[in-house]
Amino acid sequence: MSKKYYTYILTHERNHIFYVGVTNNMERRMHEHKAATFGTHVGHYNIKKLVYFEEHSDIRIAIRREKTIKKWKKAWKKNLITERNPDWMDLSLDWDLSKYNKN
Repeated sequence: MSKKYYTYILTHERNHIFYVGVTNNMERRMHEHKAATFGTHVGHYNIKKLVYFEEHSDIRIAIRREKTIKKWKKAWKKNLITERNPDWMDLSLDWDLSKYNKN
């Protein structure tokens, strides 16, 4: 079985501040983001809504894609999200993130 890597975009519910990242475990990473506190960029701006992700089989491709998207204008990011997720739904809502609790 080959390893999977993800390039993803999070946003705030209303103000469209974006966070673009890479991970090898999308569910675990979303748990970390949703649990983020005020002292982090994601926590400070409440950027916890997963609106876009894509899967890659090579970490180098995932990182290259992350860097490319980070350089894009806000309008380009919005278009990318809208193409795949026209209603800007939180794609992680149905995931059981509780299994990543450290307690």
